[in-house]
Amino acid sequence: MPDLSLAFDLLVAALVGLAVGVEREWSGHSAGPDGRFAGARTFALLGTIGGFAGWFVRLDYPVLAAVVAGGGVLLPIVAYWATMRRPGTTTDGTTEVAAVLVVALGLTAGLGFRTPAAAAVAIMVVLLAEKSWLQQTVQRIDASEMRAALLFAVLALVVLPILPAGAFGPYDAFRPRQLWTVVLVFSALNFVGYITRRLIGETRGLGVTGLVGGFVSSTAVTLNFTRRSRQEPQLALPLALGVVAACTVLIPRLLVVTAMLRPTLSVALLPVLGPVLLAGVLLIGLALWRERDTRPHASGTPPAVTEAPTANGLGKNPLGLASSLQMAVAFQVVLFVLAWVEANAGQRGVLASATVLGLTDMDALTLSMTRFAADATQTRTAAAAIGVGVMANTALKLALILTIGAPRFRLRAAAGLGALAAGSAVGLLIGWPS
Repeated sequence: MPDLSLAFDLLVAALVGLAVGVEREWSGHSAGPDGRFAGARTFALLGTIGGFAGWFVRLDYPVLAAVVAGGGVLLPIVAYWATMRRPGTTTDGTTEVAAVLVVALGLTAGLGFRTPAAAAVAIMVVLLAEKSWLQQTVQRIDASEMRAALLFAVLALVVLPILPAGAFGPYDAFRPRQLWTVVLVFSALNFVGYITRRLIGETRGLGVTGLVGGFVSSTAVTLNFTRRSRQEPQLALPLALGVVAACTVLIPRLLVVTAMLRPTLSVALLPVLGPVLLAGVLLIGLALWRERDTRPHASGTPPAVTEAPTANGLGKNPLGLASSLQMAVAFQVVLFVLAWVEANAGQRGVLASATVLGLTDMDALTLSMTRFAADATQTRTAAAAIGVGVMANTALKLALILTIGAPRFRLRAAAGLGALAAGSAVGLLIGWPS
């Protein structure tokens, strides 16, 4: 009986090469004065060569496999050397490198790993086909963004693995690897917020600016827009919309953080924070619908946003690493405090401390609750504590608005935050631990 598994392996190896060859012909790299050495048929044969090399490895003929694979790799190398000797040829080795990779992927398929080979060639073809888009994207990346991406790679791939897991210290509350994970999570969120602001721009409306700024610090957005309402009272409605948007986006941010660190807590948070999110979305939708008639600059271009919230240095450092490190320190302090409260005051103490923490730092409270919810029996208590923190945080912002804001802004923003506070109350009634 024929070995159908081997036949499928060789077929995938050939299709790997064929896919790349078709892309090379479609993009015009195999024809014209700068035409490279291979098209669809040659690439399909190179993939097949790699497939047979993998088969010979499985048959325990490593020398024969090396000779076959080496011959397949040598062909594009020689072709590149010959092509570069032609006068006026553009320096470009993409096709030849792709041919070497096709042999390697064909060998992978020949060894029986068809799925990884197919997945890799799919990514490879996309990279080859999207050359123009990739070049344009790279040209738009400035030095600070490149440094931030490289720094994040070092923090995630070099620093994180070498840190000890712990636990150390009083109440076993010091866990270096978990603490560094906090730094990475918030640095990634800061970077996403930075890129989003670059793509959207600062002149697309205060509501969008507040929405994006809320991913970094909803309190900073509230304070910034409240102060601005006194300088530009004609922007009362857009500024109030920005505040409500920033406070609304805090909810999905908390859900994302808890989903990454403690998925069970994220599920328990849905009924607690869901009413707040729903209220915020409805308010934003209503305000955007009404803004078409009430915006102060309906007949012209609205003024640019002069100063977006930069509480974390977002405009200068895409990662916001300094604020992420401060967050990690605050998180560690909160962990020690909550561990002491849990040991000495129980559930009521945790909920009471959540009120105080929510006034100052929702992120530190949320992160500490992901640790607290490691005990499955405390998941609902942790979710309720985050809900209490959200309500306390909303109350603090409401106090800022009523104290500092201009009259028209104060009325609109306070009404919006009042609706969010009502949503918080409903969520706590639904999710309060029995």
